[in-house]
Amino acid sequence: MDVLLILTNCPDEDCAGAIALAVVEARLAACVNILPRVQSIYRWQGAVESASEIPLLIKSTAANYAALEAKIRELHPYELPEIVALDVVRGLPDYLNWVAGETIQ
Repeated sequence: MDVLLILTNCPDEDCAGAIALAVVEARLAACVNILPRVQSIYRWQGAVESASEIPLLIKSTAANYAALEAKIRELHPYELPEIVALDVVRGLPDYLNWVAGETIQ
């Protein structure tokens, strides 16, 4: 079982809630944490930009990553959404087993 932590940022609470609900209902993720607003500063199309965003921490598995990425892209309003997956190399075994058991394989 290869558990992943997937990060993305949304422009507002409605978008964050819609993505979180969709991926959990579809069993592409076991859990999504919707964090408080953060301020992002980034370079986009040659200019430095700043935006207020809502981060999501999505817990899933490597087997579900492609479908999860596709669902985020389908629902996300950004032209190029941040979607970053990090391997979970350690964790409470019972929790990691729960993540794997709550997602489709």
